[in-house]
Amino acid sequence: MMNAKEITRGIVQGFLIIVLLIGLYQMINTIQSLLYYLFIAAVVSLVGRPITLLLKRFKFSNTLSSLTTIIILLSVFLGIVSLLVPVIIEQAKNLSLLNVNSLESTVTKLVDELNVYLNQYGLDLQEWVDRSLSKVNYGFLPDAVNSLIYGLSGFTIGLFSVVFMSFFFLKDSGLLEKIIMVFVVNKNVSRVEKSILSIKNLLSRYFIGLLIQISILFVIYTIVLLIFGIPNAVTIAFVCALLNLIPYLGPIIGSFLMVFLTMTSNLDAHFASETLPKTIYVFIGFSVGQLIDNFLTQPIIFSNSVKSHPLEIFVVILIGGLLYGPMGMIVAVPAYTALKVIFKEFYAHNKIVKALTKDI
Repeated sequence: MMNAKEITRGIVQGFLIIVLLIGLYQMINTIQSLLYYLFIAAVVSLVGRPITLLLKRFKFSNTLSSLTTIIILLSVFLGIVSLLVPVIIEQAKNLSLLNVNSLESTVTKLVDELNVYLNQYGLDLQEWVDRSLSKVNYGFLPDAVNSLIYGLSGFTIGLFSVVFMSFFFLKDSGLLEKIIMVFVVNKNVSRVEKSILSIKNLLSRYFIGLLIQISILFVIYTIVLLIFGIPNAVTIAFVCALLNLIPYLGPIIGSFLMVFLTMTSNLDAHFASETLPKTIYVFIGFSVGQLIDNFLTQPIIFSNSVKSHPLEIFVVILIGGLLYGPMGMIVAVPAYTALKVIFKEFYAHNKIVKALTKDI
């Protein structure tokens, strides 16, 4: 039976842990942007690690192999941006000079055609549509575009920071470990080193798997959009595929985006005979891509990389989203994987830890 002294000590320890967690949460909120840069740089270095190792086999020096890897990855990124920028600039010009009344008229026309079509089947959505459209402020679009342009300066700073950090993470592969080791007591050094190596291997496979996932979806979406003659098919396909990086929420946004752009690209066509069938076919193509992703690509990624049950992943992503929004959802799985490795190394005999980490 515990005495008063042990009870007091337990209460004090519990209080200190709560204070520490609150302080950690506040600190994370304060330096959130820096942590995002560090996370993205770490991801880039993990993805680029196989390239660096391959170049070293061809007698590239450490610095040259790291620099070449950064140039390759940056070239791929800029190549992707080069596909997006012309479309974004064109749309930005149109939206900045947008005739808001014309936009409202176009949307109203689209809704009217949809309502006429549904009336044939005894469905009347006009009252609901009128009530919903009355609440829409189309004037926000030009302001949104202007805000986006101002945000480009912040993006440039972020890009430079990520490239700079990624280079040194690749060049000095032990840099992050050295920083961590400063805070590790001597008796735990070997276990921490083992954990870091395991985390590197698991997350490298995970992020490479994500690249494969996005590439497969991109190819499927591009083929679907090209078949039905949707303008800017490559750009739309890439954006919708990239949205899958946001678990659960991303595909929903992507489906609405693809359907909306398909419908608005055919406003001059007859709705019932051309626009609606084409939109349905595009949505079916999108759904096929998602089925392949959900039942083939994702299970392979999660089972071979992070070694986690789908229910675990769902709960972790939900918690990440509640705490830090979409970025929290993206970071959740890698962070959870790292924590699992660490807990397995230091608390291997705990029943809960043993159950969650049995496959690692």
